[in-house]
Amino acid sequence: MNICLLGKNLTNLVLANILLKKKINVKIISQFEKSVSTNTNRTIAISNENYKFLKENIKGLSILGWPTEKIKIYSDKNISSELFEFKNKNNSNFYLLKYEELYNLLNKNKSLKFTKLKNLNFEHLKKTNFDLIINSEQNNAITQKYFQKKIEKKYKSLAHTAIINHKKIVNNVAVQIFTSKGPLAFLPLSNNQTSTVFSCNSNKLINKKELMEIIKKYNSKYEIKNISDIESFNINFLVLRNYSFKNILAFGDLIHKVHPLAGQGFNMTIRDIRSLSNILDENIRLGINDGGLIAKKFEENNKHLNFMYGLGIDTINSFFKLDSKLNNTLSEPIFKILKGNRFLNNYATFLSN
Repeated sequence: MNICLLGKNLTNLVLANILLKKKINVKIISQFEKSVSTNTNRTIAISNENYKFLKENIKGLSILGWPTEKIKIYSDKNISSELFEFKNKNNSNFYLLKYEELYNLLNKNKSLKFTKLKNLNFEHLKKTNFDLIINSEQNNAITQKYFQKKIEKKYKSLAHTAIINHKKIVNNVAVQIFTSKGPLAFLPLSNNQTSTVFSCNSNKLINKKELMEIIKKYNSKYEIKNISDIESFNINFLVLRNYSFKNILAFGDLIHKVHPLAGQGFNMTIRDIRSLSNILDENIRLGINDGGLIAKKFEENNKHLNFMYGLGIDTINSFFKLDSKLNNTLSEPIFKILKGNRFLNNYATFLSN
């Protein structure tokens, strides 16, 4: 089977490594340079189940990723006592990876084949022998022509990310604080490094000094030595209306974008990769290499789930924005019920993973 991946980005590097392990012929074709510079301080949170899947399929991944045992949720009203705590008995809750380190690891695979085309179009690809074309490139000609129908919500907000270097501590608990100005997350990277993500309810850029003031206000455990440069990006909610056209499958950030408050953006993509991997295994077992059929099957299996999941994260964001305006009068009784009910507590933790 021959598969073409459009776009030199993290999604396609993960997918290519997994497909190559299945002995599938893979080529990555890109009209642009990689979508995000590897010279970045951005980090990726990967759930326990998704991390296991990647570790089974990607050589060397086990040396990357900092395990986090718990996630504690706080409100602006009370930052000394958590509203809720997510934890998995005998398991890490999720793993934090640096984007740069994961990208470089995936790029080391000597079997990867790359091609750059200035004029990428469907007519050109039809002349090739690819059974399936997977497109996760945001702005190429194929995206512009076939994958523009979408449901989109612009939050008019920016996420500001940075890494703080601090005195060495036991650093295995992630913290999410729903402040009056937006969610602030402390995500452990090691015993002396922590990633911070501040999703501000404003599209105004902030500088390092302003971010440090916010961090200091809510920081209760880190003795900070210094902070990296800040990276900022727009926050949008997006789901694509159609995933496939003939034997072309839209994928990755092209089919869904969500608010970073739950750390689920790349996790959704990994779940998509797991689903596609299972569909390919079944078709290979049956001797079927019809790319159009595979693309349709993936769309049928995942489009409604991705929409509901993305909508759920959007609803959580809307809830906490309203809750903040009401001085946390909504969240406190709800989380009190969750904490007091063992079944609901376990189910909420299951969903978070």
